[in-house]
Parts: sequence; structure tokens; C-alpha cells
Amino acid sequence: MQTHSIHNAPSFPQNNRIRSVRQMIRAGVQLLAHDIEAGHPEVLAECLQAMARFPSLSFGNVVLIATQRPSSTRVCGWRGWQELGRSVKPGEKGIMIFAPILSVTRSIDSQGGPEAVPSEPQLLGFRPVRVWDAEQTYGPPIGTCSTINPDLADAFKKLLALAASQAIRIEYSDRIAPAKGTSFRGLIRLLPDLEAKEAVLVLARELAVQMLYESERRSFVMRDVLLREARAVAFVIAHALGLEPEPGADLQLYQGDVLLLAESLAMVKHTSAVLLGTMSASEEQEGDN
Repeated sequence: MQTHSIHNAPSFPQNNRIRSVRQMIRAGVQLLAHDIEAGHPEVLAECLQAMARFPSLSFGNVVLIATQRPSSTRVCGWRGWQELGRSVKPGEKGIMIFAPILSVTRSIDSQGGPEAVPSEPQLLGFRPVRVWDAEQTYGPPIGTCSTINPDLADAFKKLLALAASQAIRIEYSDRIAPAKGTSFRGLIRLLPDLEAKEAVLVLARELAVQMLYESERRSFVMRDVLLREARAVAFVIAHALGLEPEPGADLQLYQGDVLLLAESLAMVKHTSAVLLGTMSASEEQEGDN
């Protein structure tokens, strides 16, 4: 995957004009919309693939990475790469993302000096930072693949448990053919005897429909928008699991409304992260929930 060079494309604000994270994210989504309108619909797939490679990053940072260097596989700051024994190649331009600024609570100890008190740090804001992709560095070989590799049967079992925890019934029926899965309020029907990889992706997609339907959101959207978002979630999960996406997956999230595109991408990022977290959770993590 390569970054597209679009003439007259909107650019990111300069450092001295950055006012907020929201401003940068808006510029990133506008750039995606511009590229799609200019005849490059593949940029949306690249953004979704970035969600798969960076499931722990925020939606905003994924958009910033996807619109600045969509081929990125692993990113670190300058010091982070040095700690891994690698160095940034001369002349490489960093990818701008935002890092959280956290507070540290302190009190006065018995000697009159400041003493750090263990507590939950408070988010004060964000600051722009530069990170570099692995391909922009040199040094000892290092793994760059972030693909999750769970046992598919176990992943399917965990998705079933998630459905049960949300009072969603799972039924199997040949009547839904040629569809492999259908979803209505509180009920998912699956085609029997699906292969393990198909079963995981289909159940994840139908769970996404249920979750998206129940989510609070700013815009009122029709069911066809939810279905497109659910298919995008399945696309993200397929790439995160190293599986082939469903053939002919419709990824048309952009219908001329940039604000709705931003909202849809945020919903896809959140939903796919929840489902991937469910499938990759260890037994210890499940016991803590």
C-alpha cells in the first residue's frame, strides 16, 4: 500500500496552528473523503486495515496514521526505536499523532517535601508527537506484524459468550440461505455447518449489527448505514486475524457526508476493538470481568 498523491488535497494544519485533536482528525477525515471523491476508494480499505494493525490506538490516531502513512505496520517515537536497538533513517518524516497528557497527584510528606501518591492519573489533554514506522528505521530485525492469532474455535466460543452476556439469542437455520447470517433485535441466526473462519467473521458481523444498533450516536442513521458499518467491522476483524475478508465486502461508508463518515469510522473502530478484545482475552482477563 502506498500513500496517494492527490493534487490540491487538503493538508494538515501546521504545528503552530494546531488547536485541538479534533482539528487534526477532521483534517484527516476530509483528506479521506477527498481521495475517495478523486477516484481512490481504496483509501477507505487502507484506513480499516490500519484499524486492524493498531487495535489499541485511539480512533483519531488511527486516522492520522492511515492518512499520512497507510502502509505503517508498527510505530514508535524516536526514543522508543532506540530502546529497541533501531534508529530512524536520516531524512525520514515522522507521522504526527497525539499523546495523552496525564496528571500525577502529589502530596506533602512528613519531611515537607512532595510525595507522589498512587492514584488513577487524570487526563489533562493531548500533545502532538512524531512517530516513525518500522520501515523508516534501520537496525536489528524486529517483528512488525500485529496480527492476532487466536484459536478460531475458541474465538467463536468467546463471541457466543459475549452474545449471551448481552441477552442476544443465537439460532441456526438453513432457511436464511443464501445469507450466512441475519440479525434482528436480540436475535442472530446463523447458517449451520459454516467453516470455522466463516463462522467467526459472520458472527462478528452480526454481533456488530446488534452493538451498532444499541449504540448512542449523534446522527440518526438508517439500517443500511448500520449494515455497511457492520461489514466494515468484519473487514477489520478479518485483517486482524489474518483471514481473507468476505468476498465482495461493501465498504462504501462515504456517501458525500464527511461528518457521517467520521462518525461511522469511529463506530467501526470502537466496535471492532471490543470484538477483537473479546476474542483475544485470556482466561485470567475473562475471570476479572
